[in-house]
Amino acid sequence: MQAGAYEIDIVVQGYPGKSICHGGLGWSTIALIRGGGRIGLVDVGSFSQRGPIRERLGARGLTPEQVTDVILTHSHWDHSVNWVLFPNATVWIGAGELAWSAAQPWGHTTVPELYVRELDRSARCRRLRGGDEILPGMIADAAPGHTPGHLIFVLSTPGLDILFTGDAAKNRAELLSLTADMTYDQAQSRRSMEKIWEIWRRRPGTILIPGHDVPMRLENDVPAYIGSREAAISAWFEDDLERTTLFSLTIPASAAERRAAE
Repeated sequence: MQAGAYEIDIVVQGYPGKSICHGGLGWSTIALIRGGGRIGLVDVGSFSQRGPIRERLGARGLTPEQVTDVILTHSHWDHSVNWVLFPNATVWIGAGELAWSAAQPWGHTTVPELYVRELDRSARCRRLRGGDEILPGMIADAAPGHTPGHLIFVLSTPGLDILFTGDAAKNRAELLSLTADMTYDQAQSRRSMEKIWEIWRRRPGTILIPGHDVPMRLENDVPAYIGSREAAISAWFEDDLERTTLFSLTIPASAAERRAAE
C-alpha cells in the first residue's frame, strides 16, 4: 500500500490464534516501510520467522543489511528477537519498555532475556518516549497494558495515515470487545484500545495494522479486513515423508471482507 512517500508491505502476516498445548504460537505481524531513503521494519518476529523475513525481503530486492530502522512496539519474544538480523539498523524501543524488560527475572516471563540484555547494551539502540518521531511523519505514542512500556506508532502522510498497534490491539476481536487476552493490566489495555479507536476514527481511511491480524480499515465504523488471512499447518501423519495432511487455519471470508479485499 502507498502512503504518501512511503510504501508499506506486510512481510509476515500476523495470526489471531493461540496454541492449545504447545505454548505460545507467536505468529506476529511484521510490516516493511520504505521511503525517504529509509527501510524500516515494525516488529521483527521470532526465530521461526527468520526464513520468511529473508525470503520476502529478497523478493523485494532487499537484504537484512539494507534495513536502516527496526521499530519495536514492545519487547516480547515474538516481536523483538530478530533485531539481531539487521546489523546496520538503528533499533527503536520505548525507554520504559526496555528498562522494564531488562529488569524482569530470567525464566519467568515472555521477555527474551539475553536479547533484551544485548539490546540494552547496544550502541544502535534508541530509546523512545511518547511524541518522539522515528521516521519523518511517524510518531510514537504510549499504549501500556499488554506490557508496561508498549508503544504504538502513527505514520501520517498527506493522503493516508497508518496506525501500527502491535499487541496493544492484537486482533479484530480485541478491538471490538475492548478486552485484551494476555495483558499485564486489563484496565490499562482498555484505555489504550480506546485511544487507538480515537486515532483510528480521527481521519477517514486510516489503515490499522495490528500485532496478530490482517490490516483493517473502518467501513461504517466497523473494522473490515484488507486482504485475506493465510494460515495452515502441514503435518506428517502417514507412513512416509511424501504424504502430508494439510490443516487450514482460516474460515471463508465474509462478504464485507471480500469487498474490502477488492
